[in-house]
Amino acid sequence: MLKIKNISKSFGTTKAVDNISLSLEKGAFYGLLGPNGAGKSTTINILSTVLKSDAGSVSINGFDLLKDPQKCKQSIGIVPQEIALYEELSAYENLLFWGSLYNLSGSSLKNNINETLGLMGLLERKNDNISSYSGGMKRRINIAAALLHQPQLLLMDEPTVGIDPQSRNLIFDVLEKLHGDGMTIIYTTHYMEEAERLCNKIGIIDHGKIIGEGTLDELRATSNTKDIVKIQTGGLNDIQIAAMKNHWNESIEVQENSISISANDGNVSLMDQLEFLNKKEIEIKKVEIIPVNLETIFLNLTGRTLRD
Repeated sequence: MLKIKNISKSFGTTKAVDNISLSLEKGAFYGLLGPNGAGKSTTINILSTVLKSDAGSVSINGFDLLKDPQKCKQSIGIVPQEIALYEELSAYENLLFWGSLYNLSGSSLKNNINETLGLMGLLERKNDNISSYSGGMKRRINIAAALLHQPQLLLMDEPTVGIDPQSRNLIFDVLEKLHGDGMTIIYTTHYMEEAERLCNKIGIIDHGKIIGEGTLDELRATSNTKDIVKIQTGGLNDIQIAAMKNHWNESIEVQENSISISANDGNVSLMDQLEFLNKKEIEIKKVEIIPVNLETIFLNLTGRTLRD
């Protein structure tokens, strides 16, 4: 469905996209995860023909992006980061306009509009002007416009920024349905929980480079990220601290009244820790297991938090 080979894009001395390659089969749900300025939007803009890459090649549905841009456009739906709607028109009129750009017309277009509005939970508000819509409703119409021509590849650039929880959950439900029906989706975000819920493959991008890629388990393995077990104690003396450091070596950090230990499996490690601490008669006040997630993986790969 999509083949990207060594694409790069610079703006002056800044390399926004740096030699990225990616291959997606039909039906993939790919999350491009990274902080603001990492290169996510530039990558989407190249795939949607808004920008031309400085180097490399892109193939969409078997067509070369440079040689056959119109055929590529017919295969993709684009949900931009910014709202692309006419405020003075109704939702229905907006979709009539956007559908016409995909050469849709007549009953086919009207049926697609009603079906898409129903999917996005806005059929009853179709004749209301966009200016009366909430931010979340506008985001949903933005997505509806990208779905009118039933694209094979959906490009979504941070589609849930600044919206209410109800709209976000509805969008998630819609995307899970579209993915279940076989649509290929690329989804950029800096929200780890979104990528973890929706995507079956994740690329972590920073400074224009994909620095990690795979499923959550694969990213965990390649980044060597581990669970963290935190134990709050009633107090530790020097002898107890020395005994713990000798037992767990480099995997332990000890502060005033707390212990943090990294482990491949936090649950297994916890049993060992509790047994050891009981033998040493160390008072245990609180226990917490922090499992590996995308934020900890990103921190381990880049050395800084995801939202910097």
